[in-house]
Formats: sequence, C-alpha cells, structure tokens
Amino acid sequence: MFKRRKPRSYSQIATEMIYPRGGWLRAGQYVLYRLRRLPDQPHKIGRGVAAGVFISFTPLHGLHFLAAAGIAWVIGGNILASLLATFVGNPITFPFIAYASTWLGRELLGTHGRLSAKKILNESADASMQVWHNFTAMFGHGTPHWDRLGSFYHDIYQPYMVGGLILGIIAAVVAHYLTVPVIRAYHRRRARKLAKRIERIRSVGTPPAKPQAGPRPDDPPP
Repeated sequence: MFKRRKPRSYSQIATEMIYPRGGWLRAGQYVLYRLRRLPDQPHKIGRGVAAGVFISFTPLHGLHFLAAAGIAWVIGGNILASLLATFVGNPITFPFIAYASTWLGRELLGTHGRLSAKKILNESADASMQVWHNFTAMFGHGTPHWDRLGSFYHDIYQPYMVGGLILGIIAAVVAHYLTVPVIRAYHRRRARKLAKRIERIRSVGTPPAKPQAGPRPDDPPP
C-alpha cells in the first residue's frame, strides 16, 4: 500500500544518500519541519538535538544513529530529535567537520606533520583497505598487516576523536540553546491558532439566543 510504484535502484539509493533528490536545502527544511512538529516538551527536543549534533562531530561513522539515540536516552532527550539532528553531519559538512576536528586534536596532542584534506582521505582509504585485507586474511593464506591502521589511528583517528569531542560539545550546547526557544515559540503559536480555531467553531455552532418576550401593551398589569 505504501510502497513505491517504481522501486528505486541501488544506484539511486546511493546517489540520494550523497545528494537528496530535492537538494540539501529542501532536506534541511524538511528536518526543521519535523523537529518543530515533534509532540514533546521543548527542552527534551533540545536535548535530543544536542545529542545528534554532538555525535556528528565524532569519527564514529556508521554508528551515529545508535550513538545519538543512546546519548539522547541517557540525558532524557527526544530520541527521534537526536536522529534527525544527525543531519548536521552530511557529505557537504563532513569534510569541514573532519578537518577542523582533526586539526584541533593534533594541536592538543602535539601531533607533528602537515595536515591536509588529501592526507585525511588518503590515510582513511589506506586504513579501510588494510581492514579489508586483514578480514580476508582470516579466511585465506594472507598475512595481516597493521602498519597503516596504526598510522591512521595516531595521525588521524585519535586527533579526530579528541578534537571532535570538544567541538561537538560546543556545537551541542549552542544547538540546544537555539532549539529550545524556537520550539517553545512554535508550540505557543500553534496553541494560539488551535484556540482560535476552537473558538471559531464554537461561535459558528452555537445557535443565536432567542429574544426574551417582554410584556405586551394589552396585557393587564400585575
């Protein structure tokens, strides 16, 4: 009943994960629309948004949904809001988040060497290839290697995690204090509209009051 008439191909699904069919602006507007209409208290929605924004700054790619939901549950936030807020981390923002978090982490940890976006991509790709190689070596005759993984962990992943935690906390606090008043104002406006609608329905549905009959001129005095 709710299935598409023409199912999407795997290539379409992969393409829309990188660039939504309506564009990132429309996708962002949809997320904001859903956040405003969540049936929950503003401070709980704000905590959920904070959880989703925070986890988007960490290198836990592939686990953002689970981690955001877990953090929202622990701090008493709205879980659906946390899932929607992970939209902050998307293919457009991830390069900036990764570079800023890794740079800050390397500065704090004293990691030497020049950092660039190309270095992050290359070391991430090398580490992924080595993970796959080590996995296939478990079922074959290959020899596992850990040199690229070690280099990736010390040069990229660990600084990314340290810097991402700091930037994520800052972004989460800002997101929380921006979200709560917006949701609260939206709920008040919606309540006013609902009250006006109810009042209008009552005024239309109430029959007009009958005029009270006064004494006629020919009636005898009491």
